[in-house]
Amino acid sequence: MSGVRIDAWVWATRFAKTRTQAADACKAGHVKLGGASVKPAQQVVAGDRVQIWVNHRQYDVEVVEPIRKRVSAAVARTCYIDHSPPPPPKEILASMPRRDRGAGRPTKRDRRALDRLRGRE
Repeated sequence: MSGVRIDAWVWATRFAKTRTQAADACKAGHVKLGGASVKPAQQVVAGDRVQIWVNHRQYDVEVVEPIRKRVSAAVARTCYIDHSPPPPPKEILASMPRRDRGAGRPTKRDRRALDRLRGRE
């Protein structure tokens, strides 16, 4: 069985929306084969373990079928075995403090209030 380029496999199994995004993820080090970062042209074969960082989530998958053409989501899920840990519960994510989107950096007044809170002033 011959191998497939890893960027084509990541795109075909729907971890990336476009082939360019899959190649960019490989170049940025977000795709690892056997724990090592790979270039987009690296070949992937059945049995390889691939780690992919996508949408702020780490996926650890085992290649079952190296495909090079994009297929439906249902068929794509049969081409790998997902060994990823489950995502954290929504209760934990909801309890984490968040800044409103677009609020940007804290103002000087906010920083001074934080310093007083932390006892640095």
